[in-house]
Amino acid sequence: MPTTALPTQVSPPEFALSPNLPHQIGGAEVWAFPVLPDEAGPLLGPGADEAAEALGIDLLGALEAARATGRTGEVTTVPAGDDVGLVLLVGVGDATVTDFRRAGATLARATKDRASVVSSVAAIAPDEGLAAFVVGAMLGSFSFHWRSAGPKERPVARIVLAGVSDDGADDELARALALGGAGWRSRVLATVPANLKTPAWLAEQAVEVGEASGLDVTVWDTARLEAEGFGGILAVGGGSAHEPRLIRMDYTPRGASRRTPTVVLVGKGITFDSGGLDIKPSEGMLTMKRDMSGGGAVIATMGALRDVDCPVRVVGLVPAAENAVSGSAMRPGDVITHFGGRTSEVNNTDAEGRLVLADAMAYAVRELAPAALVDIATLTGAMKVSLGQWTGGYFANDEALAGHVEAAAAASGENAWRMPLVADYEEKVASRIADGDNAAGGAGAITAALFLQHFAGDVPWAHLDFASAAESPAERYEWTAGPSGWGPRLLLSWLGSDDPLAGVS
Repeated sequence: MPTTALPTQVSPPEFALSPNLPHQIGGAEVWAFPVLPDEAGPLLGPGADEAAEALGIDLLGALEAARATGRTGEVTTVPAGDDVGLVLLVGVGDATVTDFRRAGATLARATKDRASVVSSVAAIAPDEGLAAFVVGAMLGSFSFHWRSAGPKERPVARIVLAGVSDDGADDELARALALGGAGWRSRVLATVPANLKTPAWLAEQAVEVGEASGLDVTVWDTARLEAEGFGGILAVGGGSAHEPRLIRMDYTPRGASRRTPTVVLVGKGITFDSGGLDIKPSEGMLTMKRDMSGGGAVIATMGALRDVDCPVRVVGLVPAAENAVSGSAMRPGDVITHFGGRTSEVNNTDAEGRLVLADAMAYAVRELAPAALVDIATLTGAMKVSLGQWTGGYFANDEALAGHVEAAAAASGENAWRMPLVADYEEKVASRIADGDNAAGGAGAITAALFLQHFAGDVPWAHLDFASAAESPAERYEWTAGPSGWGPRLLLSWLGSDDPLAGVS
C-alpha cells in the first residue's frame, strides 16, 4: 500500500497582550474596535475616537452608512489608507462571554491572509470574556487542506489584544490557548481522511501528543488485545485490513500522591464506519471519517491537562478500530465476550461504537479504580434527532457529576443537554441468549446509554453522545464547516477546575 503523508497544515494565530490602544501600536495591517448596541445608535469602544482622529475617518459615520446595529457577529469594514489598510468595527451584542467568543471568530474570519491585527475588542470583555474571544478567534481561523498547491487561505498570523492591562490577563490568555489549541487538534484529527487515519495512525498521534505533554502512553496491538480478552474491539476491527488498537494515556498532576483520585476518559475511536455487514447507505458514510471524534477529543484533552493545571490523575482510553466489510467482519447474530466477561449479542453491526467503548469501560472499572468515568462518542443518530445540530447530549448516574458536565458545557460554549436514563427501557437492551443486545432500537440514544451503563458498574459515570454536534454543516462563529472537534473545551473546563470531583460519590 503506498505511503500517505499529511500535508503541512496551517497554524492558529499567535496572540499578544498590550496595555496600549491600537493607534499607539505600530506595524499592524488592521485595527479592530468593538461596537455596542444603544438606543441612540451604536457605540464605539476603546481607542476608536483616537483612531478616527489619527486616520482622519468618521467611524461613527461609517456605522451609520452601513446601518450597523452592533449585534454579535456584525462587521463594518472601513478602508483606512496606506499605513493601516483596514479598520474593522465588530459587534459584540449584549457583551456576554458567548458574544465575545463569537466576536473573536468573526474577527478571525474577516482578517484571513493578513499579517497582523490589533484589536481593542477584548478590552471591554467581562470575566472569562478575553479567553472566550481568543478561543473564538483560534477556532474561527481553522482550516484543513490536502491541495498540491497548499492552502487556499491562511489565518491572520498575529492578533494583539490591545488596551488590556488586567494583572490576570496573562493567565487567562494561557488557559485560552490551551482550550483553543485542544479544540484545534481535535478538529484536525477528526478531519483527516481515513486512507491515512487508521487505528495505528491514531495511536501514533497519541504517542506524539504524550511525548510533547509529559504523558505515559501505552498501545495494545492485536496480539495483546486477544491475550487480554478485548472481544468488542477485536470484533469491530475484525473486518478491516487495518488492525485495531487500544490507546492508554496517563496524566499525573504535580505533587500527586497515592491519595490523588483518578478520572478515566474513554473516547470512541472508530476511524471509519461503513456500518459493517449492516452497511450504511452511501450518503451515510460521507462523514464517517470523523466517527473517531470522541477518541480525538480524549487525545486532545489529555495533551492540554498540564496547561490547565488539572489537579487529579487522568487516564485517557481510546479503543480504535475500523468498522469495515469483508469475509472476517462480525455478523448479525454473533455473540462477543467483552473484557471482564460480559457478553453482547450483535444484532446490528452498525451499532459498533458501544461495543468498543464497553471493553475500555470494563477495563477502566476493573483495573484503574476510577473516582469518575466519562465516555464521549459520536454514538447515535438518534441524538441528532433529539437535539438537532448544535447541542450534544449527556447521561449521568451521579447528580454531582452531571452538575459538573452542565457547568463545563455552559462555560466552554460546547452546549450539552442532560438526557434521562429511563429504567423502563432496560428490557430493550436485554438479549435472550447473551447478557446484552447492542441493537435495542427505539429511543436509540437512551438505550445506547443503558447498554453502556452496565459496564460502568458502581462508578460515578457520565456518557456524552455528541453525534448531534460532531459535524458543522456551515460556517457558524467558532464552528467551521466539517468535523467540529467538539468535546475538549468542555472536558478541560471541568478537569481544569479547582475540584473536578466535588460532591461526586
